[in-house]
Amino acid sequence: MSFNKSNARRAAFILLALVAGAAQAHPGHGEEGFASGLVHPFLGLDHLLAMVAVGTWSCIAMPGAKRVVGPLVFLAFLAAGALLAPVVSISMTSVEIGVALSVALFGALMLLGRNLNSLAGLAIVGAAAFLHGIAHGNDLLTGEPAMAMIGGMLLGSALLHGAGYAVGTQLLNAPRWVNRAMAAGLGMSGLAMLVTRF
Repeated sequence: MSFNKSNARRAAFILLALVAGAAQAHPGHGEEGFASGLVHPFLGLDHLLAMVAVGTWSCIAMPGAKRVVGPLVFLAFLAAGALLAPVVSISMTSVEIGVALSVALFGALMLLGRNLNSLAGLAIVGAAAFLHGIAHGNDLLTGEPAMAMIGGMLLGSALLHGAGYAVGTQLLNAPRWVNRAMAAGLGMSGLAMLVTRF
């Protein structure tokens, strides 16, 4: 499927909308449970952008069947971060700064594509996922409700990875400037979040 001017306009509009709302931080966790975890990735702009970016980067940077590796690495480290959050000694301010920085870094990953070693890219994905997991895990209760919420969060994140993968398949056939524009928008969003967290 070709990337026509109409699709380019839609992508630009979406990017502007995302950048305009980029200062939004994690919303609070009220209720615990699977449904709460499922919707949470769609409510926090930083998490949403990161999930979509990982799926997109994996599609444009990884070869063939390995394109699923990026999302799998993210999901594994996201779960680890959420489960280990109660015992990890790091301030939430530092975690939130790291999460915002990860969004900006994902913009750089998208820009570099296959020019970056895939292991280096996966290391960034894993580190970012761990920080996202800590950010969410600090708000969880212990026991069954927390496990259900983590399960829901993983499913919601996987759905966003899939959306990112779909974007990536379009970028494979799109003019190079489209990828650069999306990467720049993602980087600007991360930097905007970063500024609000100091």
